[in-house]
Amino acid sequence: MKKTINIYPKIILLLGGLVLGLTGCSKDDDSTNKTEDIITSQSLKMDLTQLKKENAGVFMQAFYWDVEPKGEWYNQISTKIEEYKAAGVNRIWLPAPGKGASGSFSMGYDPSDYFDVGEFDQHGTIKTRFGSRQELVDLIQKAHANDIEVIADIVIGHNSGGGLQANPFRGGTEVYSLFNESNGNASGKFNRTNDHFHPNDIHNQDDSNLFYAETDLCHDQPYVQDWLWGRDDSVAEFYKKNLGFDGWRFDYVKSFDPKWVKAWNDKIGGFSVGENFDGNQQVLKDWVDASGSPAFDFACFYRLDETLDRAKDLTALGEADNMLRKLDPNKAVTFTANHDTEKDKNPDNRISYGNKLLAYSYILTHDGYPTIFYLDYEAFKGQLNTLIQIHNTLAVGDIEIIEANKDEYIMKRKGNGDNPGLILYMNISKQPKQRIVKTNWINKTLVDYTDNSRATPTTDADGNTTLYAPAGGYAIWSITK
Repeated sequence: MKKTINIYPKIILLLGGLVLGLTGCSKDDDSTNKTEDIITSQSLKMDLTQLKKENAGVFMQAFYWDVEPKGEWYNQISTKIEEYKAAGVNRIWLPAPGKGASGSFSMGYDPSDYFDVGEFDQHGTIKTRFGSRQELVDLIQKAHANDIEVIADIVIGHNSGGGLQANPFRGGTEVYSLFNESNGNASGKFNRTNDHFHPNDIHNQDDSNLFYAETDLCHDQPYVQDWLWGRDDSVAEFYKKNLGFDGWRFDYVKSFDPKWVKAWNDKIGGFSVGENFDGNQQVLKDWVDASGSPAFDFACFYRLDETLDRAKDLTALGEADNMLRKLDPNKAVTFTANHDTEKDKNPDNRISYGNKLLAYSYILTHDGYPTIFYLDYEAFKGQLNTLIQIHNTLAVGDIEIIEANKDEYIMKRKGNGDNPGLILYMNISKQPKQRIVKTNWINKTLVDYTDNSRATPTTDADGNTTLYAPAGGYAIWSITK
């Protein structure tokens, strides 16, 4: 069932009034400062634009479930490209571009005609829910002009919207497996029959047929392989050469063997990421090893949801090897929300609104390739722009976990070369916290680059100092200029 997600309510800023001082252990910081004693930290900060790291950038999911207005989404995103570039986004992810069986209502996950990206009159519409082919091409070209790659959602596990056809492998039962010019495939390219779905003369089914079992595509059929990625006029070549897409987000990869992702990427190239909807980090690691492709780090997502929302205990963030990013950070695409999690009514499958920024502070300071969800960016734009800048600059070097307990999580990035790195201090208690921390910086004044604290602690000759974090919030510390 589809559900329209409205733009989030007005954000409540997380501001922590923090103080200067020293303590021998972690404790609630309930002291106060007079206004005249608070040192303005803004003038002390380094110019982070001079510290841009190699391969900087974040991934923007540029849609949500049931986007509005219908037929105008490409134009809507086109108006945001310069803003995304200025923020530090280097890739945007667009929804599946082909015509879906539900026409103008389709979010692309019921693919009917892969080659109709908004130019054929079928399923009650010419445009897709997102716009016309020309509007899509215009958007991609504008993104490229701003040095932003565009990633296509690829749904190749199942099809929908064809005509009825008797299937001999189902005892003659009629199923909607006929795709041609008159039945859901007006482009006339990649016409399909029951031979190309399960069951067929090769086997009854592949890994999974969770969606549209009667039209679950059989990737073992050479004809299917050729039309999806093998031919010079395949779906993949059309998306890359004719439309201009730079890479691929493979939908629900549990529904086909990872070797088909590898085959697609070996032939077509470009950035890719798989949606392996599984919270087990080893399942994710096995899949990225088999496919050669990065995957969304659902293990990281569920650890953040558990620690921030369910257990309300940050201890597990300090455990070893409980996320894909801890096992293989170069293949981990981290996130705090997507189009599926945000419409899920089960609170165990989404991170609560009030903890979103804490979750983003985690993924934007750790390794892995972080994703920003469209609705989150609209709601938390100022704070996320700051976190993105920190990710693209200070978030470098080896990771060392300093503390992970019920209320606190403190992590150090050691930096490299002229880049000093950072220290993240998360605090989920209802009181401000402070803790003596050993840093990598000797006799240096520090500042919180998120402005959630205005303290300016100084390290001693051994690198020790007292750091602070606001109640229910975070601070990200580094040296001053």
